Parts: sequence; structure tokens; C-alpha cells
Amino acid sequence: MFVTPAYAQAAAGGAAPGAALMQFIPLILIFAIMYFLMIRPQQKRVKQHRDMVAALKKGDHIITQGGIIGKVVSARDDELEVEIATGVKVRVVRATVSQVVSRTEPVAANG
Repeated sequence: MFVTPAYAQAAAGGAAPGAALMQFIPLILIFAIMYFLMIRPQQKRVKQHRDMVAALKKGDHIITQGGIIGKVVSARDDELEVEIATGVKVRVVRATVSQVVSRTEPVAANG
């Protein structure tokens, strides 16, 4: 009474072999767009930050992620000693450095 009779649909055995691939093309395109617009630039920024942190040395003026501005007094493996005022030194983890304000230039050899 409330149920209508179900009719069998025609068998889909004659579908083209490339039809399954055509269904995945939009997903592949979306992933490719996300890779080039989001993932790749983020990886480049991480690499630049890693290189910047690895190149820190004594005398560099830095800004940490917490907003502390100071001068690198000494650099160890994973931490820096930063002078934030005359005679006031703090230890910070290298990875928390967000920006190098000015780098110390090597002294040119007179010769």
C-alpha cells in the first residue's frame, strides 16, 4: 500500500574503463592545488627559519617569539644566552627566535 514496487535498473557492466579514473581527477586536482598553495610555502618558511636559527652567532641582535629583544652573548647547542639589558642575561631556546634584527659582520682582514 505505501510501498511502491522496486524496479531493477539496467546493469552497468558496459561502463568505460576510464570512468573510475575520471571520478578521482577532481580529488587529485584539489590535492595538487593545496600542495602548491599551502603545503609547499609552509615547508619553505620552516626551512628558512631552521637555516636562520642555525646561523645565529655571538653579537646578533634578535627578537624572540615572546617579544624579547636582545643581543646574543653566547650560543650553545640548543640554547642561546641573550643580553636584554646591561648586565641582564637570559637563556632562550634557539627555536624561539623569530627574527634576526641585525647580524654582526665579520671583520675584514687588513692585508
